[in-house]
Amino acid sequence: MRECRYTSSDGLRLFYRAFDPLVPGPATGSPVLCLPGLTRHSGDFIGFAKRLSGAGRRVVCPDLRGRGRSEYSADWRTYDPAYYIDDIRGLLAVEQIDRAVIVGTSMGGLLSMAMGAAMPTVLAGLIINDVGPDIAADGQARILDYISVDRPQPDWASAARHLRQLLPNLSVSDEAGWIRVARNTYREGPDGLLHFDWDVSLHRAVRRGVDPNIDLWALWRSVVHLPILVVRGGVSDVLSSATFARMKETKRDLAQVELPGVGHTPSLEEPASTEAIDDFFRRHQI
Repeated sequence: MRECRYTSSDGLRLFYRAFDPLVPGPATGSPVLCLPGLTRHSGDFIGFAKRLSGAGRRVVCPDLRGRGRSEYSADWRTYDPAYYIDDIRGLLAVEQIDRAVIVGTSMGGLLSMAMGAAMPTVLAGLIINDVGPDIAADGQARILDYISVDRPQPDWASAARHLRQLLPNLSVSDEAGWIRVARNTYREGPDGLLHFDWDVSLHRAVRRGVDPNIDLWALWRSVVHLPILVVRGGVSDVLSSATFARMKETKRDLAQVELPGVGHTPSLEEPASTEAIDDFFRRHQI
C-alpha cells in the first residue's frame, strides 16, 4: 500500500491510499477507484482493496477534502460535489488512470453517478453501495443530525461501544471489527480525547445543498448504459426497497445484491457482497 498526497486545484493537500497489484505480471482488469461516504475516508476500503490487489487489480482510495488525512478547507462552501469531482479528476491525472471501475459508498455512489455527466469516458463500470437516485428522508435527517456536532470519546473502547449502540445493523461481528470502525471514525486530538475524523462544518454545505427539486434520476440515466452492480443493506434507511426496485426497472440488466439485516452501509466484505462483486467483474470482463 502506498500512502500519497497531491494538491487540489485550489491548493489543498489531499491524501489517498494506492494498492498496486500483488501478483506478477500486468494488472488484471481496469483500475478501481473507491469513493467513500459523506464523513468516511479511505480507511473503510483497506480490507476490500487488499483483496482486489491480491487478485491482481490496482485500487486507489482517496480521503475527500475535509476528511481523514486530507486537509480541511478554510471555506466550507468548497465541500461541494463540483469540488469533489475536480479533486477526483486531479487524482486520476496524478495516478495516470484514464478508465476505471468506480466503487462508491453512499455519497461516493452519488459522485460516481455524477462522473457519468462530468467525465463519462472514465467510467468502465460502477459498484454503488447503499444509495440511489432517491434518498430516504429519515436516513438523510439522521445523518445530518449526527455529523453536525462533535461527540468526543475518552478512548477507543468507548468509541467502539458508542458506534455499536448507534449503528447496531452494521455487518461487524466482533470487538476488533468495531475498533476498526472507530479508528476510521475518530482521530486523537491534542486534548487527549477522540474527535470525529472530519470537518464538522461539512453539515453546513450539505444542508445548503439539500434541494428536494434536484433530479438525481438524471444522473442515474447518465450511467445506465454501463455495467452496474448495486448493493443494498436490507434494513437501510438511505436506499429504500422501492428505490432499489425502481433502479432495476429502469435498467433491466442491473446486477443487485441485498444483505438481510444489514443497515447503512454494507462493508462490501460480507460473503454475499464479495461473491456479487467477483461475479460482476468476471461477467463483464472489466
